[in-house]
Amino acid sequence: MKNINVLTTLFVGIDVSARTNVCLAMDFNSNVLLKLNVPNNQTGADTLKAKLLDLIQRYDFKTTIVALESTSFYGMHISNFLSADEELIPHNVYVHPLNPKMISNYRKSFIGLGKTDLIDAYIIADFARVGRITTEPWKGPQYLALQRLTRHRLHMAECITREKAYMVSNIFLKFSELAVLKESDHPFSSNHTATAEAILTEMLSLEDLIRLSSEELIEFVCSHSKNRYLNPEEVCKLLKKAARDSYRLDKTLYEPLTVSIASSFNCIETYEREIKSINKAIEKTLKGLCSDAFTVLQSIPGIGPIFASGILSEIGDIHAFHSADALAKYAGIYWNRHQSGAFEADNTSMVKAGNKYLRYYLIEATNSIRCHEPSFAAYYRKKYDESKTHNHKRALALTSRKTIRLIYSLLDKNQLYSANRVQITP
Repeated sequence: MKNINVLTTLFVGIDVSARTNVCLAMDFNSNVLLKLNVPNNQTGADTLKAKLLDLIQRYDFKTTIVALESTSFYGMHISNFLSADEELIPHNVYVHPLNPKMISNYRKSFIGLGKTDLIDAYIIADFARVGRITTEPWKGPQYLALQRLTRHRLHMAECITREKAYMVSNIFLKFSELAVLKESDHPFSSNHTATAEAILTEMLSLEDLIRLSSEELIEFVCSHSKNRYLNPEEVCKLLKKAARDSYRLDKTLYEPLTVSIASSFNCIETYEREIKSINKAIEKTLKGLCSDAFTVLQSIPGIGPIFASGILSEIGDIHAFHSADALAKYAGIYWNRHQSGAFEADNTSMVKAGNKYLRYYLIEATNSIRCHEPSFAAYYRKKYDESKTHNHKRALALTSRKTIRLIYSLLDKNQLYSANRVQITP
């Protein structure tokens, strides 16, 4: 939106849905020049292009700003089409996907305005007309293939999390004490290890476990853990105690619960296998891009090709953001200030109103960086000790801001990471 003559600019708002694109075009003086409802397909896009070209040539517009809400994936095709069409490129057509929350807040400045698709398109066009757009235009499909893979990877990770959360109820019903034990009293590192899976799926009931002799149980544990436990006797002791302290169920319930738990483990294993397949596809796609930005990100200890791909597929060009704070706000990793008179709130929630995919990869990357970079580990520990509740989540989110400042600085300067050379303020 910089360095353009608004008097010779056409402003177009598009209200996107799965089936239709409702479009409205106006000039800087708010004169509505076009109202159009077209199908959200190639035929409709061609019709819209023809109408825009006619307006551009008739009124001699030098620039065209097309704005639409970034709602799911429905606007992806029209954004790609309008930003990359050979006939539109010479006329300086820029496409801007916008955060729907920004449009929703802007709508409140209109008193007594109704709610229709055409009115929505008008508000979007007017939002562009008054110069409220601050993000860079759509870059086309440069990172689109990579983005679909990294977002699908997140989808698979969320499926695993949901399945594990769902499985807790069945584990509690079958083996109540195992589901609620503290880490110090737990025989396994988690309920999802290979040994825990064998206990929960190969033994039909708790009585089967209790009836095993100590030698038989130790052999069972060592076999399924591949002798990874330094003290299998202690593991078996904790396991038998948990079994004795657990509730007993009617015998008819054990088999259905065992089948359900086994099914959940199979689902988790399938998701994990698919994630490995997606990781390979991400690395293959990454090699075809040959971007310096990927090299820069992967120079940071703890960031590999997967995290680098997830971050850059959502950021695109770092120069779309004027500061590290703007990047943090885009990711939704920031906290609004709560102050009134002499009161200043100490405890505020993270806004989380930005790009959830970028937020996920930034936080996961931070968790990895703190395990490889001492300065990040120290900062994380400091914030962990300062937090009163949810210590890990709060410390990780706060450390993510340090990661964002580092990433922004390196990408902006196009330089590789060096612990001695790069200084990032806490």
